[in-house]
Amino acid sequence: MAETWAYERHPSAPGSPHPLGARQVVSGVNFAIHAPRARQVVLDLPGVGEFEVESRTGSVWHVEVLGVGPGQEYGFVVDGVSVLDPYALHVTGGLDGNTSRLRAFVAETAFDWGADVAPRVPWDRTVLYEAHVRGLTMRHPDVPEELRGTYAGLAHPAVLDHLVSLGVTTVELLPVHHFVTEPTIAERGLVNYWGYNSVSFLAPHAPYAAGDDPVGEFKEMVQALHARGLEVVLDVVYNHTAEGGQDGPRIHLRALDETGYYRHAQGHYFDVTGCGNTVRADSAAASALIVESLRYWVREMHVDGFRFDLASALARVGRGRVDVAQSLIATIGRDPVLRGVKLIAEPWDASMDGYLVGGYPHGWAEWNDRFRDDVRDFWRGAAHGIGGVAGIARRLAGSSQEFEPSGRPPQASVSFVTAHDGFSLRDLVSYDEKHNEANREDNRDGHTDNRSWNCGVEGETDDVGVLSLRRRQSANLIATTLLAAGVPMLRAGDEHGQTQDGNNNAYCHDSPLTWVPWIPDVGWEHLRGVVTRLTALRAEHPALRTTRFFTGEVSELTGRQDVRWLHPDGRDWEEHDWHDTSLHRLGMALDGGPDERCAVLLLNAGGEALSWTLPGAPWPDAYEVVLDTADLDRCGPFDGEVAPHSLVVLLSATPTPLP
Repeated sequence: MAETWAYERHPSAPGSPHPLGARQVVSGVNFAIHAPRARQVVLDLPGVGEFEVESRTGSVWHVEVLGVGPGQEYGFVVDGVSVLDPYALHVTGGLDGNTSRLRAFVAETAFDWGADVAPRVPWDRTVLYEAHVRGLTMRHPDVPEELRGTYAGLAHPAVLDHLVSLGVTTVELLPVHHFVTEPTIAERGLVNYWGYNSVSFLAPHAPYAAGDDPVGEFKEMVQALHARGLEVVLDVVYNHTAEGGQDGPRIHLRALDETGYYRHAQGHYFDVTGCGNTVRADSAAASALIVESLRYWVREMHVDGFRFDLASALARVGRGRVDVAQSLIATIGRDPVLRGVKLIAEPWDASMDGYLVGGYPHGWAEWNDRFRDDVRDFWRGAAHGIGGVAGIARRLAGSSQEFEPSGRPPQASVSFVTAHDGFSLRDLVSYDEKHNEANREDNRDGHTDNRSWNCGVEGETDDVGVLSLRRRQSANLIATTLLAAGVPMLRAGDEHGQTQDGNNNAYCHDSPLTWVPWIPDVGWEHLRGVVTRLTALRAEHPALRTTRFFTGEVSELTGRQDVRWLHPDGRDWEEHDWHDTSLHRLGMALDGGPDERCAVLLLNAGGEALSWTLPGAPWPDAYEVVLDTADLDRCGPFDGEVAPHSLVVLLSATPTPLP
């Protein structure tokens, strides 16, 4: 009788096969699901009843139910198996072991965007700030307790004020697609904190909402950031899903179209993600889901771009070979909705042939791990034993060897020394070894090749000399990131001197260990000032944000090379200097162009102070110090001195007029 009553109160119609998912129509809600091999599909509306879905167009089953609307819970039963709608816009719940407790709801999509305008920050002025929605605000003293860890908390004026004052332009959020904790992690009493385990590509993670409307609250957050000129970029995980390997939970794609959504080889899942499965991004079903998700977040949620986790998994075609030009990567770059937003690839996956740094097409930027490694090596003193200063010079100049062959500018390189994965900046200068015991994997997890230097003592110490060196080294690393050609990315919390106690893989900790400390420990307050000063300098002076690769040619307008490499003794840099393993210092003079100030960067990774002779005419004859990591109060005319383990930034005293 209950089912008959449901039909009487909520009559149904055949509905439409497009769009997939649950979408409001004038008289109710249209439900459509791709299930090519199903023999029977039932729509379950708790509190209303069950509806046999009888209409089918191709692979899509569809029905329109009259009289229902936003807030209605729903699910599909496909050949007797309960299935979460992969196109759901509002999802709650998680896993109980391998059993899904996920629920989908018809989302309220109406929203007043008012005068919202995308900031459209040019790439050469972009400064990325990688942050975790929850971790960013959980310890913020000015954010109301009930808003901490939420979209609304991130949009709080106190947080926005900090971001604006810091000088970042673009907030890159760790995964916000609704995700779950893997059963193996839950068994250890831990959680998936980072969020790289998606179950729904279109639904914002519900626990990040302060209220019961994550869709609306996410939009309000984006609106608030846009109002302050800040972009929102999402770290998206399309390379795998939370269904895991063969023994993983059956949530949706496995029950609907396993061979269409997942890549297989020799009867097993083809896994280049390290997570049990790899989405078959070149199939019609999977590519449609991913592209629809991306378009939705741009059109309806107003986000400004995406960073693609393990993007090379999406560059695979056929039986799994890598072919960027024929893959979903190329499709995304051509899409009229997506080609106008920021597209950033993590240009590798968990395989050897997936490492593609420099291999992405026009319109794409890439995380540059070679920048990370070479900069870390230089400042820890290791570069000099493996080839001299050529590595740090390449990174300061924008990594032309990697990115110029594709015809892209230096902005194709996203330059970073720290990210969510790995040591925090403070830990990078405090630990030689990882300390991941709290992850309950016997310290087996996480990177072993950290290229870090503890400055003489492992972990926390009260040694004044060691602490002073660590603070200087941290400033050197973050300054190099902000001064190099390319797009700098900062890790949230580094500006406060955050430590994770040497844990370089803190993905499973939702605790003060991973939450940003808004009140820095004594002695680490300097980093915020370093960031603020350098982002301002970078924004003001074109010499510090070149949009083309350097050639070394002399400008007819200024008579200067676009870049000149400086030896401390003032002589011309020679070819053998690049590979002199005894060198641990490098100077870089940058021509700002007509009527702009020239800039000079002096890097001394050695343990002794230097006297540095600057180039003569046609270069300016006077410079002022605008940053010295050894003495942050230093200013005024440059006297030629560079302290050990320090970086000095100089600007010509006045703009240099045309000759």
